[in-house]
Amino acid sequence: MRICKKIALTKGQQIKDKLLQWSQQYREVVWLDSNQYQQQYSKYDAVLAVDAFTILQTDSLGAFDKLKEYQETTNDWLFGYLTYDLKNDTEYLKSKNFDNLHFPELYFFQPKKIFLLKENELEIQYLHVVDDELEEDWEAIQSTVLSSFSAEIKSDIKIKLRLSKDSYFDKFKKIQAHIQRGDIYEMNFCQEFYAENTSINPLQVYQKLNTISKPPFATFLKLADMYVLSASPERYLKKENIQVISQPIKGTAKRDDDFEKDALLKKHLQEDEKERAENIMIVDLVRNDLSKTAIKGSVKVPELCKIYTFDQVHQMISTVTSEVDCNKSPVEILRTTYPMGSMTGAPKVSAMQIIEELEITKRGLYSGAIGYFTPNNDFDFNVIIRTILYNEKEQYISYSVGGAITAKANAAAEYEECLLKAKAMREALQ
Repeated sequence: MRICKKIALTKGQQIKDKLLQWSQQYREVVWLDSNQYQQQYSKYDAVLAVDAFTILQTDSLGAFDKLKEYQETTNDWLFGYLTYDLKNDTEYLKSKNFDNLHFPELYFFQPKKIFLLKENELEIQYLHVVDDELEEDWEAIQSTVLSSFSAEIKSDIKIKLRLSKDSYFDKFKKIQAHIQRGDIYEMNFCQEFYAENTSINPLQVYQKLNTISKPPFATFLKLADMYVLSASPERYLKKENIQVISQPIKGTAKRDDDFEKDALLKKHLQEDEKERAENIMIVDLVRNDLSKTAIKGSVKVPELCKIYTFDQVHQMISTVTSEVDCNKSPVEILRTTYPMGSMTGAPKVSAMQIIEELEITKRGLYSGAIGYFTPNNDFDFNVIIRTILYNEKEQYISYSVGGAITAKANAAAEYEECLLKAKAMREALQ
């Protein structure tokens, strides 16, 4: 079905930058970059998929059934995304909040051309319908002259908050009232930052954002005039052979340029009882989700509340794993764990009901997932956070941030954490 070519690379080829710039000629682009972050479960340094051969695009109604049929029928690489609003397919829920982005609720495509980068080797896979273009494309990639965007940087983007600080504090009190009544014991509450009537160079903004953050799950996605520019540090779910891996994030601390102060901030995060409690609550939720498809007794927690350090922040991350039967549908594994607990709360359904009631913007792709299926039923998906969403046609830019609210949470501290998480996106745009 595909022709495969492996190429040994030499230092200084700038192959990642050239691949990404070359890809911009296509209508459909998915670029995934680990930024060489030392992460135990990474398989590739970077992946590029371009040019759709077949497409599945749908709203949330019956979305997972349609995806299952598409994945099983195609039996090939598929790249795309799941929006948060697929919750309406897994539970009796609705999404009625304001949406000015208008991304499809589910989108996957079978790419004609795939590039898999690992260390000093690039593997190229082309469908047979375009395999005669491989050599010409490779020559074009090698000869790509990298653009300089310095003259295009704008400083007049007016970023607004959809929710005022006073309104945030008011909604925070309502969430804690739900907690005190026993409706929930943790909820992820998010707010939107946006800019209207604004045009940007998406590739430039992505490259700036990625340079600022260097996360392990960076993503550049282009679907015609819709863009996702993501510096996500979080994996939602990965399947490799019979093993399933989830790595929820709960717990954030700022960085400091002073080494000793930075080490102290990291230590305080590690020992913070409130942050650890949040993380452990979500670990329990993820363990329960994975158990729905796991071989009995296979759900494990190899890492609990481990601190990972990124360029912008320290994060508390746990790793939860399970094993599944080799014939288990990969889409079914996604369906039974979606949306991810780190972006909802616990109990999950109650948290999602209150999220819909108190948030004023439809989440859409924010707190959804981008990734891929392989021909042998494996998959890898990130969590769409620390992400700029851009509708070029509508000239609308959006990025959202949020945090977990528990009984011990402090409104002022949670609000400051939101601003900390928003910092990299604001810098990338301004």
